[in-house]
Amino acid sequence: MTRKLDTWLQQILNWLNDPAQASEPPLDPHGTVFQQQVWQALRRIPCGQTRQYGELAKELGSHARAVANACARNPIALLVPCHRVVGSKGLTGYRWGLQRKAALLELERAQHANLTSPPLPHVQ
Repeated sequence: MTRKLDTWLQQILNWLNDPAQASEPPLDPHGTVFQQQVWQALRRIPCGQTRQYGELAKELGSHARAVANACARNPIALLVPCHRVVGSKGLTGYRWGLQRKAALLELERAQHANLTSPPLPHVQ
């Protein structure tokens, strides 16, 4: 059991250090079917890039507010990267604070220099 846990924890650490190079950790977050769909869509957003709530909503055949609500109920924020979703006018709500969201995005941008997402407004 300990060896299995050690392996799983190492996978998580590898993924946090370099998501592009690490294997996907096994996840089983509990939520509604729609929340699961949103969380899967979040995991497809490349590290260092962002998507708007409306873009994800269109992809899922839903509404931006429903996507935002599913993001807010995400139980594994770093592994299911809800911080990569922004509003049409820039940074918006984040369960752990806008400053943390901005810091995570900036960290990812710094690690991945070849980004296509536009710069985000500064959070005070």
